[in-house]
Amino acid sequence: MKIQSIKEAPLYEIQAGSILSPKGFMAAGVCSGVREARNDLGILFSEVPAECAAVYTASHFQAAPLKVTQDSLSLENKLQAILVNSGCANACTGKQGLEDAYETRQWTAKAFGLPEHYVAVSSTGVIGEYLQMEKIKAGIQQLPPALHSQNAEPFETAILTTDTQTKKCAFQTKIDGQTVTMGGAAKGSGMIHPNMATMLAYITTDAAIASEHLQAALRLVTDQTFNQITVDGDTSTNDTVMVLASGLAGNQPLSPEHRDWPAFLFMLKKTSETLAKMIARDGEGATKLVEVEVSGAFNDEEARTAAKAVVGSNLVKTAVFGADANWGRIISAIGSANIMLNPNRIDIAIGNQKILEQSEVVCYSEKQLTDYFKGDTVKITVHLHTGDGCGRAWGCDLSYDYIKINASYRT
Repeated sequence: MKIQSIKEAPLYEIQAGSILSPKGFMAAGVCSGVREARNDLGILFSEVPAECAAVYTASHFQAAPLKVTQDSLSLENKLQAILVNSGCANACTGKQGLEDAYETRQWTAKAFGLPEHYVAVSSTGVIGEYLQMEKIKAGIQQLPPALHSQNAEPFETAILTTDTQTKKCAFQTKIDGQTVTMGGAAKGSGMIHPNMATMLAYITTDAAIASEHLQAALRLVTDQTFNQITVDGDTSTNDTVMVLASGLAGNQPLSPEHRDWPAFLFMLKKTSETLAKMIARDGEGATKLVEVEVSGAFNDEEARTAAKAVVGSNLVKTAVFGADANWGRIISAIGSANIMLNPNRIDIAIGNQKILEQSEVVCYSEKQLTDYFKGDTVKITVHLHTGDGCGRAWGCDLSYDYIKINASYRT
């Protein structure tokens, strides 16, 4: 399948920008008591009904909040509030979990004076446990007075689980001569292998765009960004990416026919890619970000498949952690991918050092490679010489701390 390429366009990164940088958005985060001494309940709020697009986990076991959110969007594809709790995924909780998710939606709608279908709910945390409903209810009452149009940090911290840091970004571009802004916030550290993973990402924009076109753009971008990260190969039950568009920037409504559509697509891709790389870099126990870029594949889809096979290989990940420049693990991972290739025509480079040309080893410095692997970012470049397909994937190394964190996740 040929995936539409997204061309670069002029883009400005807002330093210290956030999900609140676009016009029309507010947020809050509070500690409800589900998690002691830290924020665990957040709200993202739009001053106007915002056009919405969303993609969800490919897991057969979609958590209750996803079903409630899908129900909300089934009426108008518009939202004004997204309630997010951490500490409990409300997944695999049966009828009671679904009823609880609907009740939290009802409480949120009442607290903010909204129709229920303008509210979405998200949860992240331990699977198989029920929400602590009295604490959640009390926490929701704290949210309206805590709303802020500038400070997104309480919300950014409320959605975290084993993350070591918040994940945010913001960009601007010109559409119809108007400044259009996009911001994002995300969480994710472990159980990351999208189609999507225990990953929540929220993106806001003040662009004017109908939900149908926003949905098409998000699906295209997700395949090239969020679905190209992996930490540990496990797909979760709660993964969600949502985009809200307030339409307050003053541009003419965007569509694929709009002359500035490429600029909007590129901004959405850049926002998504930035958040995705932050998730990969912050993998549980990770010490390094690993980026794999594949070119010369039969098509873009096969390039992405090959890139993800390399970045997802436990043998590659442990070699990166140990600063062991064992390139044989890289070519083994490529060979295991379900793609077309000629095993006699593979090029591989690590950093700026070529390792293989036409599947023949070239002269390289083992010491320089080892030193390169000791840095905080490792880039692997592969050329398959099969076609013109290109793709990238991001992940992290696999350390001792990953075992420690996940061996005691509930304790």
